[in-house]
Amino acid sequence: MKTTEPAKLLVLTSTLPRWRDDSDPRFVEYLSYELAKAFDVLILAPHFPGAARRETLSNDKQTLVVHRYRYFLPALESLASEGGIMARIRQNPLRILLVPFFLIAQLFAVARLHRQHRFDAIHAHWIIPQGLVAAVFRLISRHAPPILMTSHGSDLFALRGSMMIRLKRWIMTRASKITVVSAAMREYCANAGYDAANITVAPMGVDLQTAFTPGAESGERSGLIFIGNLVEIKGLAFLIEAMAMLVARYPELRLTVVGDGPERQTLVALTERLQLQDNVCFVGSVPNTQLPDLLRAASVAVMPSLQEGLGLVAIEAMGCGCAVVASDLPAIRDSVLPGETGLVAKPGDAQDLADKIDQLMANEELRHSLAENGRRRAVEIFDWRTVGDSYVKLIADMLDGSVP
Repeated sequence: MKTTEPAKLLVLTSTLPRWRDDSDPRFVEYLSYELAKAFDVLILAPHFPGAARRETLSNDKQTLVVHRYRYFLPALESLASEGGIMARIRQNPLRILLVPFFLIAQLFAVARLHRQHRFDAIHAHWIIPQGLVAAVFRLISRHAPPILMTSHGSDLFALRGSMMIRLKRWIMTRASKITVVSAAMREYCANAGYDAANITVAPMGVDLQTAFTPGAESGERSGLIFIGNLVEIKGLAFLIEAMAMLVARYPELRLTVVGDGPERQTLVALTERLQLQDNVCFVGSVPNTQLPDLLRAASVAVMPSLQEGLGLVAIEAMGCGCAVVASDLPAIRDSVLPGETGLVAKPGDAQDLADKIDQLMANEELRHSLAENGRRRAVEIFDWRTVGDSYVKLIADMLDGSVP
């Protein structure tokens, strides 16, 4: 490893804001800012119609260089973003035809950039597709650098066929280090026969210092909020069914649904069938910068997911001083401690979800207590400075432990 200048790090991702005020998640961008404190970071992401091919992203202290690779005719580059690759394919099954082009183009882009920059390490987000590309590159190149591979959950839990499991095992053997974002994911890897010895739990983070904060607390909180992609696995249908039970006691109760996705029409139809048009408001996708204000205005944030890798929305809500009701999933237990930092409900059980929400709506003291405890735990574990330090150390250890 070089000692006179920062080591060069290539970050591979399929999720990155495409333009200013984009609604796509920013956790890869935020982690990359933290890594840029120790390394010279370049991000490689897929192109999307309307996005710049090359640009710089910056916060108050760090600047990131972003390259976006073309993988098909520009107008048809629609595989990534807006809910993720699997959601995009479910929305339009013909998009699966883009996958080979996506993988090959990314591999060529990695090889080209590595010839130009000679990276000291690669950080690949998601086992598939970025981890696969990094593994193949390491297989075919004599000069490939070590790889840190991070799984966010959907890549690990989805694609469970025997052939895909064997492929993921092979990919993971090519990584120098592997991180998963929750303890439940590491346990799943061990139970599924993956080599857990090389797997470290290292969550993503949240900006809990300047963005997701309680704010001035000048306004009154009211109602419920859901934030997420409108896909089946997020469980919004069960929350809408729970609303039908709750409005009998709270006729003015309002649920704000933030996000978009392939299930939107089905969910709107369910809302109309249950005659909840006056109680459920679909606002669509909003810029990430607007999420804190929406969370500060709500009494309770609800995460009725059927599966999660970590559940950053719950952490963002706790950061904003919002009480949380979440599905009782293994990954959620890293952040939502039942009765201490939030309440949990049985996944897929609308009645239990309604009962837990009712418990909070009827008890302001409990709501405030959970919100305060949640904020405290979120800052202690999930603030970006803490998370960034752990990832810098992981990569430094991977590069023989020395950071310039």
